[in-house]
Amino acid sequence: MLQRWLTMAVLRAAVLRGVAFACFWLILIGAGPADLAGGVVAVMAATWTSLHLLPPGRWRLSLVDVMRLALSFPYQSVVAGIDVARRALDPRLPLHPGFVTYPVGFPPGNARNVFATLTSLLPGTVPISGDEGPLVYHCLDVTQPVASQLAAEEALLLRACRDD
Repeated sequence: MLQRWLTMAVLRAAVLRGVAFACFWLILIGAGPADLAGGVVAVMAATWTSLHLLPPGRWRLSLVDVMRLALSFPYQSVVAGIDVARRALDPRLPLHPGFVTYPVGFPPGNARNVFATLTSLLPGTVPISGDEGPLVYHCLDVTQPVASQLAAEEALLLRACRDD
């Protein structure tokens, strides 16, 4: 029974990813007859690679929460860039560089990597280690509420990707 579920999950993931890659190809390249053969090969290669690099799991995405997460991404990127530039160029803004350790709830793997990538957009923070145990962040100002910002990001990501 488990083997059948795994096979169905992989087949479903392959079809969904293949359709998504095909749509992406059509948007970028178009549906010209000369482009279709290359598109089929590209879609098959992208789907195969996707299934091997990110095997289907038991994650269930919440569309509303994924949209919230996606909308926060460009906003945080701009805010982080402005904050870092302001701190670097204004001599009156004191910097208190240092390290913050955050006990992330995600186990090592894809979800943890996504979390580290998203939190690298927080103003003045860069994850520097943490494959095992807590994540360590280099911060421009350790007097800022970095841990509470990380907790808010973790909660947002947990809501977007629920484990069944």
